[in-house]
Amino acid sequence: MESASPGRSASQRLPARQGIAARLGAGQIIRIINTHGKQVVDTWAFDAGNLDEWLSMEHSRIALRRLVPQVGDTLLSNCRGPMLCMVEDTTDGHHDTLMAACDTRRYQQLGAVGYHDNCSDNLRSALGAIGLATRIVPCPLNLFMHVPWKPDGSLSFERPTSEPGQYVSLRAERELIVALSACPQDMIPVNDMRPADVHFVIR
Repeated sequence: MESASPGRSASQRLPARQGIAARLGAGQIIRIINTHGKQVVDTWAFDAGNLDEWLSMEHSRIALRRLVPQVGDTLLSNCRGPMLCMVEDTTDGHHDTLMAACDTRRYQQLGAVGYHDNCSDNLRSALGAIGLATRIVPCPLNLFMHVPWKPDGSLSFERPTSEPGQYVSLRAERELIVALSACPQDMIPVNDMRPADVHFVIR
């Protein structure tokens, strides 16, 4: 796994199936680019001085009163403080805040034999690469993930609608550690069955 430093404006590559962690100062923006299209990016944020405060989908949904954030929305922490603001979204807005990060047991349930790369381990490894650790894996903001919901409450995993080069930009509302995982899911249509590289820019 890799780490990234704040202040860089050049595009950086996040290889398929891997994770990375980056430090963002207050006001800095990270742009996550779906380079080849159809790739889900699990996204986490932690307070830089206290990893027990993290970006919380549960608390954000309460504040926003919707399931998917839109441009101008501020996502909150588990302490209900501002963490990330979505400032740009060139996709059609299909993202997910409901699904837990994939892990070893998830792939076992899907029929995988032996170890399978997963977003939970990618988060741990990415934080470890910058000398940090988390005791839990919070539910991520699943950028570009298409999980439609129906009036009867049912959910489904569908092929992402994001196209090559589309992106989402998130502004740090305080000093943060942001972690990304180019989701390795290849057993259901989440990544169109073909995990791919993505890129990101910090400015």
